[in-house]
Amino acid sequence: MRNSIVFGVSAAGLLLAVVSALIFSEQPKPSAPLFGPAVNPYARGIYAQGMIESEQSQGSNINIYPEVAGPITQVLVAEGQGVRAGDALLTIDDSVQSANSEQIKAQAEAALSTLNELKAQPRREALAVSAAQVDNARATLKSAADQLSKQEQSLQMDAHSVSEDAIDNARNAEKVAATNLLVVQRQFELTRAGAWSYDIQNQEHQYLALTKAYAAAASLLSKYTIRAPCDGVVLAVQAGRGSYVSAQGTYDTYTQAYVPLITMATPQGHLQVRAYIDEVLISRLPNPSSLKAQMSVRGTEIRIPLTFVRIRPYVSPKIELSDGRQERVDVRVLPVIFRFPNDPHLNLYPGQLVDVYVGE
Repeated sequence: MRNSIVFGVSAAGLLLAVVSALIFSEQPKPSAPLFGPAVNPYARGIYAQGMIESEQSQGSNINIYPEVAGPITQVLVAEGQGVRAGDALLTIDDSVQSANSEQIKAQAEAALSTLNELKAQPRREALAVSAAQVDNARATLKSAADQLSKQEQSLQMDAHSVSEDAIDNARNAEKVAATNLLVVQRQFELTRAGAWSYDIQNQEHQYLALTKAYAAAASLLSKYTIRAPCDGVVLAVQAGRGSYVSAQGTYDTYTQAYVPLITMATPQGHLQVRAYIDEVLISRLPNPSSLKAQMSVRGTEIRIPLTFVRIRPYVSPKIELSDGRQERVDVRVLPVIFRFPNDPHLNLYPGQLVDVYVGE
């Protein structure tokens, strides 16, 4: 009885093992792919990696760097927002430059006031004082001359009535009075002539120099407000309020490098694709007059025909794609630029990597 039970359990275990092996040995059917791989539509097409960019007649996107340094006080736009040329994008703290500009402006206004004062000479009140001094000098001279005449007449009548010392003093007093009259007359003429032309020219130059210094300070002050250089779309704002920026841009902790403060694109009715042709395939490029291309958007079934725009005739390292400046292999590529209409329903954005086939 006991042996029958042992054999029965063993048989059941063996059967379970066989059934389990059969079940687990069955391979599951592979899932259908969500999208097909990029397919070469040309008989002798060349494959290239591409990057979507905003459409530009030269270069790629518009990278904006500040010309001044300081902390950001306001960010006035949002990423994806359309802007017009001259719109303020953000502001940088301008307190020091604003005070400096106001100081130079006050100095220029003071120099202008001095210039107007020189041009307004002679002042009527100053001319009146100078004329009164001439009248007083004439009266003093007449008094001295009368005193001398009286003493000389007395001397003629009686040689002992006046001393020689008194006569000498009277004559000296007349000469001093005559000299003083000449001085105040010359002073009157100088006052009446007004400011010297050289003083006016010197003051004009000082005013002009301060005016230009104020214009330079005001121009520098305006650079603390970053404005859109053209109509377009804000693609990226790389710093927020309180962040310190300089002429190098702003520091990106992810890439560990300085990046543009703001990246803009032109109005996105069209986008362009910069296809990077490996240097070993350049010789197989068709003639530009018959060149065609098709773009495949990764992860989708989207296929978009491209229109050839231009070739940038400069072979360079492919760091544009990966920002891999530490790459040990020097892979060089030739950029070829295409364009296509931007369909907002496709959700395509500048900076997106795509697959490109180039043929004829």
